[in-house]
Amino acid sequence: MKLRALAAKYENEGFIKGDPSFFMHQVEGDVNRETAAFVASVLSFGARRQFMPKIASIVAEARGDVAGWIADGRFEKTFAQDDESVFYRFYKRSDMRAFFDVFRGVFAEHGSLGARLRKLADGKKLSGKDAVSAIVALFGSTPLVPSSDKSACKRICMFLRWMTRSSSPVDLGLWDSFVDRASLVMPLDTHVICEARKLGMFPWKAASMQTALKLTAAMEEIFPGDPLKADFALFGLGVDS
Repeated sequence: MKLRALAAKYENEGFIKGDPSFFMHQVEGDVNRETAAFVASVLSFGARRQFMPKIASIVAEARGDVAGWIADGRFEKTFAQDDESVFYRFYKRSDMRAFFDVFRGVFAEHGSLGARLRKLADGKKLSGKDAVSAIVALFGSTPLVPSSDKSACKRICMFLRWMTRSSSPVDLGLWDSFVDRASLVMPLDTHVICEARKLGMFPWKAASMQTALKLTAAMEEIFPGDPLKADFALFGLGVDS
């Protein structure tokens, strides 16, 4: 099938260049990688030429130690609580500060974001939907993360793909022991909707968690046990068409 061929073609190291997943491959240490990945994911909207430099500026400010930069509060020098100037699109510097304040609290209480989800898994594996809900519960009070897990939560789903899928040249697989790869939710945005509709697999026009789960179920039939491999295929479908 064409989707399987496209997934095989695009899931390679060349995919990383120009993709927000690039940043998690540029830092060292598992906790630092997951932290850099989450920061990159929440800023990954709009044009890549605009958001990639913003992510790069944070990684540079942190001198590659994004986890330590957040955990010890060094971000406070860059993002003041009362700074209403724009950082990126409709995110103000004060919004970034609120996000990093919450993230610092996660480090203080749990040690890392991954450690928090591992505790919730309690020796089992969280479903993709439960992992989304857990992250929304932690960060949904900030403007950078959806306040409800009923929305498509595209960037969180993308982040969970990065963290969970193992044996991939792109995804890190750091959370594969406590998040279930088979139940990860498709990152649903306008491009994915458009490409899925072209295939006749997605009759809906609006993005929501419900529709993301329906598309995931359809992709599970093509990629059993690994539905988010289809994320590479749908990307490739747009490039090759």
